[in-house]
Amino acid sequence: MSYDTQPKASHFIDGHYVEDTAGAPIDVVYPATGAVIARVHAATPAILDRAIESGVRAQKIWSGMSGTERGRVLRRAADLMRERNHALSVLETFDTGKPYQETSVVDATSGADALEYFGGLAGSLTGEHIQLGEDWVYTRREPLGLCVGIGAWNYPTQIACWKGAPALACGNAMIFKPSETTPLCALKVAEILHEAGAPAGLYNVVQGLGEVGASLVNDPRVDKVSLTGSVPTGKKVYAAAAQNMKHVTMELGGKSPLIIFDDADLEDAVGGAILGNFYSSGQVCSNGTRVFVQDGLRAAFVARLKERLEQVVLGDPQDPETNFGPLVSARQMDIVKGYISKGIEEGARLVCGGEALTQDGFWLTPAVFDGVTDDMTIAREEIFGPVMSVLSFTDEQEVIERANDTEFGLSAGVFTRDLARAHRVVAQMQAGTCFINSYNDAPVEAPFGGMKMSGIGRENSKEAIGHYSQVKSVYVRMGRVEAPF
Repeated sequence: MSYDTQPKASHFIDGHYVEDTAGAPIDVVYPATGAVIARVHAATPAILDRAIESGVRAQKIWSGMSGTERGRVLRRAADLMRERNHALSVLETFDTGKPYQETSVVDATSGADALEYFGGLAGSLTGEHIQLGEDWVYTRREPLGLCVGIGAWNYPTQIACWKGAPALACGNAMIFKPSETTPLCALKVAEILHEAGAPAGLYNVVQGLGEVGASLVNDPRVDKVSLTGSVPTGKKVYAAAAQNMKHVTMELGGKSPLIIFDDADLEDAVGGAILGNFYSSGQVCSNGTRVFVQDGLRAAFVARLKERLEQVVLGDPQDPETNFGPLVSARQMDIVKGYISKGIEEGARLVCGGEALTQDGFWLTPAVFDGVTDDMTIAREEIFGPVMSVLSFTDEQEVIERANDTEFGLSAGVFTRDLARAHRVVAQMQAGTCFINSYNDAPVEAPFGGMKMSGIGRENSKEAIGHYSQVKSVYVRMGRVEAPF
């Protein structure tokens, strides 16, 4: 697989790379240097129509195959993805700016996990038999049809697979629109699936901005929409899908709490807070960016955190020694810098970081604020950057109420040696994905998704099957039909 960042063409449709330069040009910028490394073109109406028509056609072929046959293709794709992990990780780093140290163990590998897991499930997706005296009912689990996946820019390979794998396992076709900021990696996912034996047109990739996504969402031939993105975008897509009663999965933003009790292991708690705030340069929807630390441990926590952050290695993201990369774009960097200024303005104490580096690219050192209060902007709004807010608390019930006082409900974490308390606290968290003495683990076997404004539905695990299939019940009468007239 080539490391060339310029793809063969902008789109992958019906088993081939396809170009239409009539579409608006989209520059692909390498976040580490700010240099333009590739250019793609947004999908025109003709491109979208071609993608939809081929998807509808391929879905009929694919759904006619047995689940075991479909699973074999997905598992073969997983093997190809693992064999090409290095090249895919290099491309992911060019696309996102995330360090190779991270992409080589998280992105394509988790995508392969999803393909393997759902490939293994595909043959088991059966209905049930319900005996009703002499009569009986049987159910059929059927595909939805043509699904649209709309991706975010922080995990382009992973998201393309997290949406594609369960959709295909259930017998659907998918059109995936990656973020215009990171358009390269999904093309490789489509290429690998086709090489693994998926029918031409089963998994198409088209490029574009919001209007391309809107065209797909509003097309009557599309049966399901799965979005990873912000809450405002999610509201628009959800409303548009509702016009035609389309199925939806919404994986949206968060402002998740990480609660650290006095008895927590200090090193583990600091490590969890680092993973929950600074991995992917803080550009993770589930991040625990409100770090509540009990009074007795707060000073030691902040001091040790500051020491650990001195181990940050900023540099060439392709260098395996680099462990902290740039923000994805100049726009995102400006947004994060604005929040840092707002934090200082509202009285939070900047312990360290928050400095923009005077070099090419979009570099910002990891920032830690102490003395943050619940009403501060940095404690209320999703920043999506390397900014941690440390808040103090006194007792358990107090912190539970404060942690839940948010419109979001994606994730929550608890660090404590008292496991009874840990389970008691997470049971009261209004969040879909919780962690005990850990943070941001996302195995494909576990459901991932949020409550409240953080989303609808679940990705990964057996739960995802219900979001990419529908159940048909069939009543079978074995005797005579009785009617009143």
